[in-house]
Amino acid sequence: MTVVRPNEALTRLMLGNQRFVQHRLDNPHRDFTRIEAVAEHQEPFAAILSCADSRVIPEVLFDQGIGDMFVIRVAGNLAMMDTVASAEYAIAVLGVSLLMVLGHERCGAVKATLTGGSFPGIISTLAESVAPALKATQHQTGDRLTNVIQANVHLQLERLSRSTVVKAAMAKGQLRLVGAYYDLDTAEVQILEDRPDAGV
Repeated sequence: MTVVRPNEALTRLMLGNQRFVQHRLDNPHRDFTRIEAVAEHQEPFAAILSCADSRVIPEVLFDQGIGDMFVIRVAGNLAMMDTVASAEYAIAVLGVSLLMVLGHERCGAVKATLTGGSFPGIISTLAESVAPALKATQHQTGDRLTNVIQANVHLQLERLSRSTVVKAAMAKGQLRLVGAYYDLDTAEVQILEDRPDAGV
């Protein structure tokens, strides 16, 4: 197994985003040679808990390819039971060294929570998961939606940090936990919170 250190993993992602923003894409690992190389096993270096929004595609905005990242997508980039379990699998079984929660500008799930009202089906469960971020930002100045979106990233990071698998990997220096925000207008990713080890 190829070992990618946590710091290296984060640098790799952020350099990829710079390439994307500057229109200097490498487009790595996107051919049939790569498909054949990872057909029997996978060794992603990072896991991303991202929103399911169709405009937010981690492999593209970080200029990565097939088998490079373990991407978990759900509306609102929420750390619920299934998504936490998926992140734990990426850490404990696949050996990723970076776990990023990626929120984004104008997130529909957060906006719906902020707007309120009734939702069909079980959509309300998403709003319930985001609700604590509304309370955390109620006295903040600035754009309300952006504040809640970014607070939601911090909230999901906190939920992930309670995982015994996450704690153990961070305590050993094998995992870095990062919260980030993707700007739909500029395509830039901004780091909001960085937990390089269990003591941070």
